[in-house]
Amino acid sequence: MTGTSGFAPAADLQASTVVTTPDEAITAGETSIPTQGDNMPAYHARPKNAQGALPIVIVIQEIFGVHEHIRDICRRLALEGYLAVAPELYFRQGDPNEYSDIPTLFSNLVSKVPDAQVLADLDHVANWAARNGGDPHRLLATGFCWGGRISWLYAAHNPQLKAAVAWYGKLVGEKTLNSPKHPVDVATDLNAPVLGLYGAEDTGIPLDTVETMRHALRAANATAEIVVYPGAGHAFNADYRPSYHEESAKDGWQRMLAWFAQYGNKKQP
Repeated sequence: MTGTSGFAPAADLQASTVVTTPDEAITAGETSIPTQGDNMPAYHARPKNAQGALPIVIVIQEIFGVHEHIRDICRRLALEGYLAVAPELYFRQGDPNEYSDIPTLFSNLVSKVPDAQVLADLDHVANWAARNGGDPHRLLATGFCWGGRISWLYAAHNPQLKAAVAWYGKLVGEKTLNSPKHPVDVATDLNAPVLGLYGAEDTGIPLDTVETMRHALRAANATAEIVVYPGAGHAFNADYRPSYHEESAKDGWQRMLAWFAQYGNKKQP
């Protein structure tokens, strides 16, 4: 379980800046999604009085799992008219809330979660959403930190995806059995337009790696854009952490909504 605040114990909570979305106009709660012989916990939110099938946004968790910030992202998207679903993608390997520091969380849990398992689970999330009020022809994804990297990979994995937005996801890295490819390796395979949002002061994602990705995207003639925010570091959208950079976060949110509207939110005839 998450801590008493609803946030992950390793998350370095800075409560004074936390954004909390009112839920009077939405329906939200926990659910269970069948996937690969298991039942995966997930959080979902949608507008309360929606008419017809809704565009779907799969919200891909940070390193901390589906804690209160990711649930609030789902609620914010529901207020914008989306069916938002955030699956607990580590559920087979363990609970991120059992760890109080990031290095141990990464080495003991996150590094043991295979990309192939995650991508297959996300396909099952898309199928669940299509059976539960979502429009499979308007399938979108966004992810943060760990989920930002996965967003790039998912855009290369699922040909049904219409658009993705990756928030400060690593672009290059060591190749392992669990992570055989990184975003820079799949630039030529993207099925959907991807918007990448990065901080110029992010010490974990150096700007030279962002430039490497830009070159790869240009060489692939991919429909993609990368925005780098001066003065913003890693996790600049994480309003519950000291890293929060309000101006960049708000601009990124509006860019994400515009990206979804441009590429994925058109009604089918």
